[in-house]
Amino acid sequence: MAEGEKIIPINIESEMKTAYIDYSMSVIVSRALPDVRDGLKPVHRRVLYGMQDLGVLSNRPYKKSARIVGEVLGKYHPHGDGSVYDAMVRMAQEWSLRYPLVDGQGNFGSLDGDSPAAMRYTEARFKKIAEEVLADLDKETVDMRPNFDDTLEEPSVMPTKIPQLLVNGAAGIAVGMATNMPPHNLSEVCDGICAYIDDKEITTEGLMQHIKGPDFPTGGVILGTQGIREAYETGRGRIVLRAACHIEEDQKTGRESIICTEIPYQTNKAVQLVKGVAELVNEKRVEGVSDVNDYSDRNGIRVVYDVKREAMGSVVLNQLYKYSALQTSFSVNNIALVGGRPMLLGLKAMIHHFVDHRMDVVIRRTKYDLRKAEERAHILEGLLIALDHLDAVIALIRASQTPEEAKDGLMSQFALSEIQAKAILDMRLQRLTGLERDKIREEHAGLMKTIAYLKEVLADEGLRLKIIKDETLEVKEKYGDKRRTQIIEARGDMRMEDLIADEAVVVTISHLGYIKRTALTEFRTQGRGGVGSKGSTTRDED
Repeated sequence: MAEGEKIIPINIESEMKTAYIDYSMSVIVSRALPDVRDGLKPVHRRVLYGMQDLGVLSNRPYKKSARIVGEVLGKYHPHGDGSVYDAMVRMAQEWSLRYPLVDGQGNFGSLDGDSPAAMRYTEARFKKIAEEVLADLDKETVDMRPNFDDTLEEPSVMPTKIPQLLVNGAAGIAVGMATNMPPHNLSEVCDGICAYIDDKEITTEGLMQHIKGPDFPTGGVILGTQGIREAYETGRGRIVLRAACHIEEDQKTGRESIICTEIPYQTNKAVQLVKGVAELVNEKRVEGVSDVNDYSDRNGIRVVYDVKREAMGSVVLNQLYKYSALQTSFSVNNIALVGGRPMLLGLKAMIHHFVDHRMDVVIRRTKYDLRKAEERAHILEGLLIALDHLDAVIALIRASQTPEEAKDGLMSQFALSEIQAKAILDMRLQRLTGLERDKIREEHAGLMKTIAYLKEVLADEGLRLKIIKDETLEVKEKYGDKRRTQIIEARGDMRMEDLIADEAVVVTISHLGYIKRTALTEFRTQGRGGVGSKGSTTRDED
């Protein structure tokens, strides 16, 4: 042992407890769970902030994904490049996020589970909607914190105008807990937020008049509202989701085909809906399917299940719903960070926290705008004083030996501040013309109105709520769209009768007690001169 060193014996049990708790808290707070305010995990927040640093806005050219990943890794996220690229890729996939935040160019994967191309091949930039997530970030609207090496600052949360947690959902596995939040329709969520602002006592039932239920990017059909209601009231629930299918009949052959045009969320089309169904057919668990083909292209999904001639399409479809991934369930578990602590949240609670966050952002933005307006008004007041005493000001400046002497003279003779005196000395001669002098007076008058309005906003909570509501409706107007996922009434569990074709049959019973069912189309009645029992088919033991 080196000189000056000593060994400190510790209890391994207590050390492991401490280390594991530290690790657990790190995973919960800094990795796996989204913040209730902006709906983002740290890695997604850092990717968006890094992209803004690089200037890859929606109206700018694409940049190589590797460049973006390097920016985020080097400045904000000191982990593997795979985690950063995967996070960015997911934000660009239209089947993963209801409202993608990243506009990807190149191979960003597919519904069939194909991996995206390497980051050196793909390019990316912001979607227009992502700019709303970072809107007003430069106006001191959120707290900044040091990055991993204390050389830069990064936002602790985004000042988002988009209710990101509700519209895009979230999924993550922490230590001892997990979150799984479904996406929703932006137009419906904006209406729900406005309804909450109008009536803070609104019930979950009242909110459901506006927010009908989850709206998945891949469409599909939700069975029933019971699971939705449970999830909205308690934060936990089970939502049954089906593929959108219909039956087409070939006019020439009369054979039916089941056509699937929308699939359940987070379902692998190639593995689960094509290969998986083919395996079920081979195992005889699903009967009546003769062939499975995937005709999907850039225009949309089209998976075709050809039905055997003797089978009924509706019965086969019910079998597929029962045994295959054409019907799945989405287990809702709304856990998000509230003040740095994981909490289980219902629908109203999530809206409440978003509105509170927007209120904080509006207050801080208004204070920033007020400060800047007052600073500008202060300078303009100095310029107006100089313009009112133009000859004296010019004489003083000409008589001064140095700029410092001129500044001190202006401050003492006209009771100006140092900032005002400096602005007068920096003023260009062209601003002394009559037209420019009128412009200064107009700008000052406009600023005084702005300052009065900003002070009114800070003093009136009702006015701030109106601003939040107006901005929410503006977001709805810009980015709102129609619902993709249909919600229908549930018929309960599938019965055995739903899996059997509805057809006329003849049931015959032999003297020994054997029972046989024969389709009416196969049953032959006998006339005179029949052959008796020879006319029927029998089994070995009959």
